[in-house]
Amino acid sequence: MGAGGRMSNPVNGEEKPNPDPLQRVPYQKPPFTVGDVKKAIPPHCFNRSVIRSFSYVVYDLTIASIFYYLANNYIALLPSPLAYVAWPVYWICQGCVLTGVWVIAHECGHHAFSDYQWLDDTVGLVLHSALLVPYFSWKYSHRRHHSNTGSIEHDEVFVPKLKSGVRSTARLLNNPPGRILTLLVTLTMGWPLYLMFNVSGRYYDRFACHFDPNSPIYSNRERAQIFISDAGILTVLFVLFRVAMTKGLTWVLTMYAGPLLVVNGFLVLITFLQHTHPSLPHYDSTEWDWLRGALATIDRDYGVLNKVFHNITDTHVTHHLFSTMPHYHAMEATKAIKPILGEYYQFDGTSVFKAMYRETKECIYVDKDEEVKDGVYWYRNKI
Repeated sequence: MGAGGRMSNPVNGEEKPNPDPLQRVPYQKPPFTVGDVKKAIPPHCFNRSVIRSFSYVVYDLTIASIFYYLANNYIALLPSPLAYVAWPVYWICQGCVLTGVWVIAHECGHHAFSDYQWLDDTVGLVLHSALLVPYFSWKYSHRRHHSNTGSIEHDEVFVPKLKSGVRSTARLLNNPPGRILTLLVTLTMGWPLYLMFNVSGRYYDRFACHFDPNSPIYSNRERAQIFISDAGILTVLFVLFRVAMTKGLTWVLTMYAGPLLVVNGFLVLITFLQHTHPSLPHYDSTEWDWLRGALATIDRDYGVLNKVFHNITDTHVTHHLFSTMPHYHAMEATKAIKPILGEYYQFDGTSVFKAMYRETKECIYVDKDEEVKDGVYWYRNKI
């Protein structure tokens, strides 16, 4: 599988990499169905194990506890120059591990943790609330993202702008310093801005907020659970307040807020890179269908972090096709479906740092090709 995801003719059992990672993917209706893809996957890949799923929770929380113990007991003993280095190292390491915890809670929202919905929601609510994520609120909006991926009108997150929607400030930021500033703001503020103000989300005709039970994001039957999400967040905030009163605000900022900032940054980055790529199409209502939308995503390579993040990064195509599949079967399933998907499977092995800058540069808005009347849109950067 090449850097852009194009399948090539095997030579001696190996696949040659595609020399052009930006080559457009097929946008026509694929010659296979979801059923065809599912048949290629070993049946056990759809089995969910309570014991195995909890083993990942225990593993992640054990590693997080070790990092917490080391930081809490030893960083203060280091001489000042080393302490200033040790804190960011702790934030990054702990943030990466807690991103893995975030992914497990996300899996609970997809009913991929166990066969018991009540257990999935209980585990998801506890883990996500601890990371200041409104579990049910995000569960429902994220479900709609999966139901409408690649749709210009109805996708829920990182909905690309049409050329007519590009603001005048885009010209000012369309340069190296401006792109770096855009990335910094997106990675640090993007997640709370999305939750509170639906920034980068789909258009609604009135104010949309993940903390508001009356938000247009939710249906009437979902509104009561938004209160539960809010209660979970308020409980954690109260605990943090009590801890700050006991140990001090600095302790809370260094031990909790620093890693949380890294978690939020990775969450935004992962979502951005899985759905933003010059080779990926978007569709309006005249062309969109669920399968083509689900295939309009791309697997990435985060190196060792693929495992830390429970492979949500390099099995994202499979995740969008079969979101109730547990993460520990996703690698095997991805390998099984590649021959079926062929050119419709996308993988880009470009380094994350290079990719995030390139996509910020190349993917400013979407537009149709000239003299084309179909409802297929591609990323562009000519303002």
